[in-house]
Amino acid sequence: MSRIYLTTPLYYVNAEPHLGHTYTTIAADTVARYSRGRGIDTFLLTGTDEHGDKIAEAAAAAGETPQAFADRISAIFRSTWDACGISYDHFIRTTDEHHERYVQDVLERVHANGDIYFGEYEGLYCTGCERFYTEKELVDGKCPDHKIEPKRVKEENYFFRMSRYQERLIEHVRAHPDWIRPERYRNEILGFLREPLQDLSISRPKSRLTWGIELPFDRNFVTYVWFDALLNYTSAAALRGPQFFADFWPTAEHFIGKDILKPHGVYWPTMLMSAGLPLYRHLNVHGYWTVEGEKMSKSLGNVIAPRPMIAKYGNDAFRYFLLRESVYGLDADFREETLVNRYNGDLANNVGNLVSRTLSMLQRYFAGTLPPRARPEPIDRELEDAFAAAARDVDAQMAQLGFNRALEAVLRATDRANKYIAETAPFTLAKKPEEMPRVGTILRNLAEALLRTGWLAAPFLPDTSIRILELLGVPGSTRRDAPPWGEGFADGHRVAPAAVLFPRIEPGK
Repeated sequence: MSRIYLTTPLYYVNAEPHLGHTYTTIAADTVARYSRGRGIDTFLLTGTDEHGDKIAEAAAAAGETPQAFADRISAIFRSTWDACGISYDHFIRTTDEHHERYVQDVLERVHANGDIYFGEYEGLYCTGCERFYTEKELVDGKCPDHKIEPKRVKEENYFFRMSRYQERLIEHVRAHPDWIRPERYRNEILGFLREPLQDLSISRPKSRLTWGIELPFDRNFVTYVWFDALLNYTSAAALRGPQFFADFWPTAEHFIGKDILKPHGVYWPTMLMSAGLPLYRHLNVHGYWTVEGEKMSKSLGNVIAPRPMIAKYGNDAFRYFLLRESVYGLDADFREETLVNRYNGDLANNVGNLVSRTLSMLQRYFAGTLPPRARPEPIDRELEDAFAAAARDVDAQMAQLGFNRALEAVLRATDRANKYIAETAPFTLAKKPEEMPRVGTILRNLAEALLRTGWLAAPFLPDTSIRILELLGVPGSTRRDAPPWGEGFADGHRVAPAAVLFPRIEPGK
């Protein structure tokens, strides 16, 4: 059986979940659900990053100890992902005892390789990014992400010989063109690697920071937060034993935002090389989300939190908007008006309408019992072909993380089914008793269309998929169980009465 190991970043617990966190997590969850539906042994990892300067400062501002603060915010992340229906297999925290031991074991290994040395460094340090910047990387003298001037810090620390692995990393990136995707981010990493790679400061003196994992070879220092947090991906796999690690880790697919490209595309692979561990399969990088054209900001009051959106529109509607409105890899813009329009046009008028009309006619004409299917006509074949094409398109698009185009493929098929109703007019044929066998065939075809809609929508609209399959009387059915068209139901199979899946939203209400 094939396998896949999917990861989100570990989210900093200096703030509660917002739109950016949610999009990354939903993207990874969509791939996880799609993979499981194809019979792939799938593991989805998420969690929280809880050490470092930022967390210590946020805890102090909240009047809490770092551990109490981390416990509280980490619990909010976990409950939020549960509310979003994220199908994660493990939620890791960098304060987990196993993870702390694992980080120290890797540090010992890298140190034994001669890849860690003691030295002095002076540089421009951004607490928000938890890293040093060069003058060239700043924009108008400020951190490009946080728009603040970094502090000049001079201190003695331990350094990782990242420069030792520069050529090896360049060779790997060139030999594996899709290792970082989309391509623009691969090119960004190659551009960065054209300059000599500096060694990485991987410790902080306890005289300045105590909230971190102690270096195993010098208890006067704690581990730099990135050297700690990045190791979560392998520590979670190692927790399940050597066989799990050997089977799953080489299949790893990381999902991240472009703001953390450099740590994942440079720091992380060189760390793995030094530790003698295989590299991940893909680094999948997405763009930023703005809100009505503006960057999300607490000061602007435009931060979008997932739970209010779910409470207002439903989990699947919110999820659908994020996947349908964005192109993975590019920036996207959140507008509530657009969400409502997508909801009404795509979900209520298209998918919801198809479900309601089909089940209503099956109740009206056959008391909810599926009649025998007669010989198909050419128009019936066209409907079957439309769903077969949708399945192929979904597979092709998911291989490239084309969530928006995969959803377009599903919507094309359901749109074709709605047109099939208009073209075959079963409600008109049913007025003539002699046409009832044809009406039965049409409705059997529509039931098959709904069955495939449930399967195809499962990765993107999990709650809707479950509801469609329940209404059809086939709960728990998955796409890999799919029988040929026309054989999805036995004669006499009963379906439930119609239900409104997506009540229309009146704009402004």
